[in-house]
Formats: sequence, C-alpha cells, structure tokens
Amino acid sequence: MIDSLREDDSQQGGGGSIPGTPGIPAFVLEALEPSDVPVLIAAPHAGRAYPARLLKDMRQPEIAAARLEDRFVDRVAKAVAREIGAPLIFAQAPRAMIDLNRAPDDVDWEMLPRNARPVGLRALQSRRVRSGLGLVPRRLPGLGDIWRGRLAEGDLQARIDCVHEPYHAAITRSLNVLRERWGAALLLDLHSMPPLMPRPGCEPARFVVGDRFGASCHGSLVATTFAHLTGEGWAAAHNRPYAGGYVLDRHGKPGESIHALQLEIDRSCYLDSRLLEPGPGMADIVGLLAGLVRCLAATVCELAQDRGGRGWAQAAE
Repeated sequence: MIDSLREDDSQQGGGGSIPGTPGIPAFVLEALEPSDVPVLIAAPHAGRAYPARLLKDMRQPEIAAARLEDRFVDRVAKAVAREIGAPLIFAQAPRAMIDLNRAPDDVDWEMLPRNARPVGLRALQSRRVRSGLGLVPRRLPGLGDIWRGRLAEGDLQARIDCVHEPYHAAITRSLNVLRERWGAALLLDLHSMPPLMPRPGCEPARFVVGDRFGASCHGSLVATTFAHLTGEGWAAAHNRPYAGGYVLDRHGKPGESIHALQLEIDRSCYLDSRLLEPGPGMADIVGLLAGLVRCLAATVCELAQDRGGRGWAQAAE
C-alpha cells in the first residue's frame, strides 16, 4: 500500500530535500518556457517517498499513510498538465512528514519535547491542530495517534527548511513568471477527498471548489469552474466542506492578479473500489480537468486584459 519512489515517479526539476531520504527531492516542478497557459497545477498531498525512519515511527503506517495521502492525485495532475502544456508542481515528500497546506506555525507543540517548544506560544490552537491535522499530522479519526512518540529535536525545523519553505518559494516564483508573461496567473491546487455523504434529495458532490470564501481568486474563475463541471454533468459544491487552506492564503492575491483555487476530487471517480489504485475513471477525470484548465486559462487572460495586462493574444505572439 505504501510506495517507495518508483522510477516512473522520478522527474526532472526537483527542489528541496526529504530529511532521511538522500537524493530524493521534496517536490518536482515541470514547466515549459514559455508557458502554454497561465495556470500552475499543484498537488501538495500526493507524496509517496517515505523515509524508513518515518515509517518506523508510525503506529500503523499502512493505514495512516494511505488515509493522509491524496492518493494518486499527482498522476491526474501530471496527465492534465502534459495534455495542455501547463506548468506543474507536485510533492514527493509525504503529508505524514509535513503538510504543505498548513502554516509553518500551525503546530501541535505537544508533539515536541518541552525544551524544543518556543517561548510565548499562542494560547489558542487552530481548529486544524485541535482536530489532529496540523503542520505535522498527529491523529486520525477512528485510528487515534499516528506516532509512537514525540518528534526528535530538530526534526520539525528540518522539515520546514527542506520541504515546506522551498515548495512554497517555488510556487511564488512560478506564479510571478506566469503573471509576467500573461498579465495574470492562477494556481489550481488539486486535492482528493473521500466520497461525501448525499444530502436528502441531492446527489453527493463529486468536486468541491474552494476559494477561501471569495478571498483567494476572482469570482469569474469560480463561475467558470462550476459552469464547466455542471455542464459536463458533475455535481459540485462551493467551499463546504473544503474552502482551502494555507496554500490559498499564502498565494492567492487577486488584487495583484495572482489567483488561487482549490479543487477537491472524489477519489472514487478515479481510483478503484478500494480507493487504493488508479481505476477505470482516471482517463475521464483527466479529460474533464484538461477541459477545465483550458476554460480557466481563457478566463485568466480575460482578467488580465480587463486590468490592462498583456493578455493571451499578445503573449502568444
């Protein structure tokens, strides 16, 4: 169930490093120069390169690792990016090591030795930390504590320095390059979710579109997303139960023509019945999302033109 990094997962353009796993980059950035579209596709929760020590420190690694992963959503992201020529960034460091969709101070300090905890901690922990899913996940519903003991001294800072900060710095640089070329840019942050429970009289949403309740991107990008998904016959929800996290907070700057949108995909749409391996729906989801990214790219270019940016036609010449 747990993958070591296979040869076909290894790509050029790696950045950062995975503590305890020499030679394997924390993430991979693939980008054509110049870009074909003003959309950067990201997959922060699909990493499967597990250091041996990390697995040894987990109580039930086979169960916890799979529960934490956005299982194989990176393969969806790669296929979409390559079909339309979009730049792509995907994590190889696993979410069990560090969650790239959490702020670097969103820490459950009880996981560290007392002498490693900073002075003057904030009194109130965030909702995510209280739920067990902070910067380093601590526990899972129905499973309990993930770890056998506390983090070793220095582990947390190494994960931030080697994985978290380089990943987000790479996103910032990539979005700035896209904005320079196109006049505006969009980060499409791909995640996957367990199947949602249906509401009375409604089929369950297969996608959840998150924009931090309007803060991380222009509303026309949300409208474009819903028009495409529903037009293709897929049920979608907006911000509930997933509105986005640190990725959107950090990178979504609509006032500066940099937009960020999170898209959660029901895993049953592209995985097998056990939700563990790629399933027969993978090709359909790739085709659906490739069409979505094309529509979003057009909307980004319209936004750039509205703000006096160079826009698609000029940039493509």
